[in-house]
Amino acid sequence: MTLEIKDFYDSDTATYSYIISDSITNKAAIIDPVLNYDQYSGRISTNSAEELITYLKNHHLKLEWILESHIHADHLTAADYLRKKLGARIAIGCGIKQVFDYWQPIFNLEAENSFDEYLEDQQIISLGQLSIKVLHTPGHTPACVSFLIEDAVFVGDLIFMPDIGTGRTDFPGGSAHASYQSIMRIFALGDQVRVFTGHDYPPPERTPHSCSTVASQKQDNIVLNKNTLYAEFNANRQARDRNKPVPKLLLPALQVNLKAGRYGHELKIPLNQI
Repeated sequence: MTLEIKDFYDSDTATYSYIISDSITNKAAIIDPVLNYDQYSGRISTNSAEELITYLKNHHLKLEWILESHIHADHLTAADYLRKKLGARIAIGCGIKQVFDYWQPIFNLEAENSFDEYLEDQQIISLGQLSIKVLHTPGHTPACVSFLIEDAVFVGDLIFMPDIGTGRTDFPGGSAHASYQSIMRIFALGDQVRVFTGHDYPPPERTPHSCSTVASQKQDNIVLNKNTLYAEFNANRQARDRNKPVPKLLLPALQVNLKAGRYGHELKIPLNQI
């Protein structure tokens, strides 16, 4: 194997970002980078992004791709900042077009091609001697994709650690039915495949973890495992999502993330529209 994986945990948003690299060519990609944002002062900082840059430099890695698993509602992306610093290309699932069409009139966003590539299902991205396979895995949002690399799959907010469950499906365009089908697609990859999640919200008795396996998910996931019937999952997922609070960074995150991390001097607060 030439795949190397380094995870980075942002405790403010419980988000995992990843640097994946090919140990032969030293070419690298970043998955779901975080731009730090203080909602009370409106200040943005780049501490988390600079941590990624430092790791790349210290390990002599050349960044080629910045991969977004979806349009995040709980943190701002540092994709554009990293692109300007390091010259990499930003890619996201082609389902973003549906997400953009929903939110564009609410935020009065200008139509623009902020991303460098819109990824199709089954598309292969080259990273040195590694092949990254794109899997469309909607449910949390219609734009969600997972990235399969050797024996590792990066699933964004589709699945969390087994004791936490699965991602919410109540965002516009979200679907418990689609989430079930997407998780079954991940389960079909094989028990040995490692599952890297986009967040962890650990209970007090354990520290955050980024990685599980398909086998452990099928055995122990509290929302969907090998013994869970579709109707049971659908009812449970919808019950969990009912009256769930809106993510605290939803409004700034969507405006910034729909533009691949680009932002100006002000953000909009649409009243009585969410």
